[in-house]
Amino acid sequence: MASIEPFQVSVPQHSLDQLKQKLSLTSLPDELEGAEWDYGAPLADIQRLLQHWQEKYDWRHHEAQMNKLPQYTTRISVKDFEDLDIHFVHQTSEVKHVIPLLFVHGWPGSFLEVTKILPLLSNVKDGEPAFHIVAPSLPNFGFSQGVKKKGFSVPQYAEVCHNLMLRLGYPQYVTQGGDWGTWITRTIGLLYPNACKASHINMVAGSPPSPIENPVQSLQQAVTPYTEAEQAGLERSNWFQEQGSGYGAIQSTKPQTLGYALADSPLGLLAWIYEKLHDWTDAFPWSDDEILTWVSIYLFSTAGPAASVRIYREWAFGVGPELHKKVRAYVPDVKLGLAVFPKDLYVHPRSWCRMLGPVVFEHFNDKGGHFAAWECPESIAGDLKEMFGRGGGAEGVVEGKDGLS
Repeated sequence: MASIEPFQVSVPQHSLDQLKQKLSLTSLPDELEGAEWDYGAPLADIQRLLQHWQEKYDWRHHEAQMNKLPQYTTRISVKDFEDLDIHFVHQTSEVKHVIPLLFVHGWPGSFLEVTKILPLLSNVKDGEPAFHIVAPSLPNFGFSQGVKKKGFSVPQYAEVCHNLMLRLGYPQYVTQGGDWGTWITRTIGLLYPNACKASHINMVAGSPPSPIENPVQSLQQAVTPYTEAEQAGLERSNWFQEQGSGYGAIQSTKPQTLGYALADSPLGLLAWIYEKLHDWTDAFPWSDDEILTWVSIYLFSTAGPAASVRIYREWAFGVGPELHKKVRAYVPDVKLGLAVFPKDLYVHPRSWCRMLGPVVFEHFNDKGGHFAAWECPESIAGDLKEMFGRGGGAEGVVEGKDGLS
């Protein structure tokens, strides 16, 4: 069995020097009068961020902050692929019967998204459940190894995460995820239902109840009008499909072509990610340092920024339609918690969301967006405490580990 080794982020100085040189040679496009956000990231914002990156941003400071986290690496096997070195955060609690929680990020996020909920789930009050939290950098992301063969799709990401939890001594565990974390954790529930005992998701992509498969729920929906919030959610979802999903069409068809720009141009990478940080959040007040740190994790990632977008292609063409259908349908054996935020990418009515599994907890928030653990950490941590706490719908779901004693 591979060992588990402590890890520290340490970007080579020559990479920082090369970044400075490339930023100094940047060429910027012009911009249409009054374009604002309609055409993408505004020129004035990118100019401001470029200047901040050149003159004020200190990667070493943020690197030192990351290195205060309990980080490790270990080698994980994946069927039909090479073994992979996986980077992960592993925060443990001193409570006796702690609940193991797997936190799975998406794109353009990273392991960094877990950092705001770590203190909220470690400094728990009497009567609140405690968690051992495992937050990996997915393969091709952050400081985990990249994959060199075609076909590494969501089932393989799920296998890596499951095998990591086994490596850490957690034969049963619960999960939390959004974006790709939603699809990966739901796939874990499908493939490893004896291990994954409950999931909490914050990108809730449901489907309307089918009159054939769900006749009662379908009839209830037909005679029950959508609430004002649900109508607003459908408008947000339609906006994303019509005006916000072009990136996905590119990344799911020709990721290699896009990859040349992401790998070669730091400013191109910044603009590509910054647009999503703006459009996918609920007027979140990003600092320039936050933006640049999120982007820099991709820039300095072990596999390079181009590797991270290949998951879109592999999911679109690397698995059959049956799995696509299953992860968006009812997953029967895993208790489910839902957190819906009004500025997420899919904001569906309650009746749709409840078709995803045995729902034991739901929280329809009045603010927040796609990066919920970063935007609204108190909400995500509060959900987990309530869902797995005393009297919660998933209390005691992990055998012998209720987190309360």
